[in-house]
Amino acid sequence: MTIFETSPLVLLAVAILAFILGSVPFGLIVAKAMGLPDPRSIGSKNIGATNVLRTGSKGAALATLLLDAAKGLIAVVVARALTGEDGALAAAFFAFLGHCYSAFLSFKGGKGVATYLGALFGLAFMLGAIACVFWLATFVLTRYSSLSALMAAAMMPLVALLGGGWNTFLVILAMSALLAWRHRENISRLRAGTEARVGSNSG
Repeated sequence: MTIFETSPLVLLAVAILAFILGSVPFGLIVAKAMGLPDPRSIGSKNIGATNVLRTGSKGAALATLLLDAAKGLIAVVVARALTGEDGALAAAFFAFLGHCYSAFLSFKGGKGVATYLGALFGLAFMLGAIACVFWLATFVLTRYSSLSALMAAAMMPLVALLGGGWNTFLVILAMSALLAWRHRENISRLRAGTEARVGSNSG
């Protein structure tokens, strides 16, 4: 049975603040700071680390990855410290949502993979570590960043159900479903055999 003990007003405040933090478009900020092309003008036109890598700068891609992950991690850790576990779960979802639909980019954003992982690490270190294992194993076999993210997202609700409570399961399920939705074009290209592998200049 799902029970939230924290005040709805507190959870609303957490959700708003986490959404704002998640909305910060670090991929765009890093690219501009380093004099690189706007990631929205190349490749998949996404602001995430994989597309920033298509600018030719591994450093920019790494910085974007770490900063986007930090959004999810920080939101969860701070919310838990101030409001408890319910707040941490709310922060995880809304930081992720903010990255996907950034308030600073007319509610357009990235696909949320790094922020998803950061939020998982904030909720429980083992959740984040297991997700990374699924991602890395798939990537080593396929070189598809999108498929790696989808595989990790598909497995994590089950992992959460086995190792955590219903609230955690439901939040991670919602995040995984949204991540899959954000990758719907990638899914179509994977089915068609036209999805770009990491290292290519398109897709």
